[in-house]
Amino acid sequence: MDNISIKRVPLQTTIRQPIASSGVASPKQSFLQHLQEASAKTELKVSKHANQRLQERNIYISDAEWQIVSEKVSEARSKGVNDSLVLMDQAALIVSAKNSTVITAMNRTEAKNQLFTNIDGTIVLN
Repeated sequence: MDNISIKRVPLQTTIRQPIASSGVASPKQSFLQHLQEASAKTELKVSKHANQRLQERNIYISDAEWQIVSEKVSEARSKGVNDSLVLMDQAALIVSAKNSTVITAMNRTEAKNQLFTNIDGTIVLN
């Protein structure tokens, strides 16, 4: 028979060092960060048609008012609204909450005798 020698190796416990986080977020944190960034970037877009209507009808909406409209549309979207009517002091807007896009715009006086269809939510702003 062949000469076989068996040597015992003592059992060594290995202690693993935790991986230092070098700017890498855990998957859960990373997802939450992406979700917050995505929801923060949902600025309201104005379609070409709506932009023409705003200019034709001399409707001016300040940046602060656009910010409020954007926040309310985002809130409506979170509640399941797809298309909404946004009533402001000076204008009425039809907004796709689903796409965060203003579809059309008109003066409030022009909107008085209109019938609005295919909307599933209304936002009234002061």
